[in-house]
Amino acid sequence: MHKDTWRLLITSPASGNWNMAVDEAILESAGRGDIPPTLRLYAWDPPCLSLGYAQPYADVDIVSLRARGWDVVRRPTGGRAILHTDELTYSVAGPASHPILDGSVLESYSCLARALSHALKSLGLPVTMKEHEVGDGTSTNPVCFEVPSTYEITVDGKKLVGSAQARRKDGVLQHGSLPLAGDLTRIIRVLSFPNGEDRLQAAERLLERATTAGAVRGRPVSWDGAAQAFVSAFSDVLKLDLREGVLTPVERIRAAELVETKYSHPSWLERG
Repeated sequence: MHKDTWRLLITSPASGNWNMAVDEAILESAGRGDIPPTLRLYAWDPPCLSLGYAQPYADVDIVSLRARGWDVVRRPTGGRAILHTDELTYSVAGPASHPILDGSVLESYSCLARALSHALKSLGLPVTMKEHEVGDGTSTNPVCFEVPSTYEITVDGKKLVGSAQARRKDGVLQHGSLPLAGDLTRIIRVLSFPNGEDRLQAAERLLERATTAGAVRGRPVSWDGAAQAFVSAFSDVLKLDLREGVLTPVERIRAAELVETKYSHPSWLERG
């Protein structure tokens, strides 16, 4: 069977501003047809709190965040806050007309979720795709990983992979996070809560509703091992010929522009 050729990018750990700018630059290039559809695998340095597109900036306890030396960025996709550390992050970008990405949001979510699920099962994680009614986007819960949504990946009802999409006229971007290890409640310490009791309850709920790959497997899951599982699963399940490449000069220039004019700019970050 003929395999569709996609570009594979495995990029070095980078700041939140750069990571989001690169994803958007790829989305623009893919939407124009300048590059093949792209699977990107990456990490974050330093740790970074990312907010959903419409999430209030007031959700951030900026004093606590800065005291830890962590960054904050606003994603071009929806959803709630995620702390990016000790994780594998993936992004998929391509033209809106591509068979894997066209149709409704849920149709493309379902298609990509099959590959994600296969990758995690190959790592020894007994995952299922969460069948859940889609929310109306008005939840006041600031923490993304507390709330599984349709076609997200869970283990025993606990969320393991969180994903979100941005859809434009010509292109689609989906990115998501696989926590590999660590204390998931670290995010609670850099979000605002009315009082200490609410903060404690949020931490307890998070541990009840989310988990990490290492905790599920009972032994460490390396970034490289998880990345290889993703590559193999996307190739096998979605019938892709993944060819490792690099960012084009146009993408690098555009990403640098987006860092300055959007992702590090208060008008984008601090709105809401």
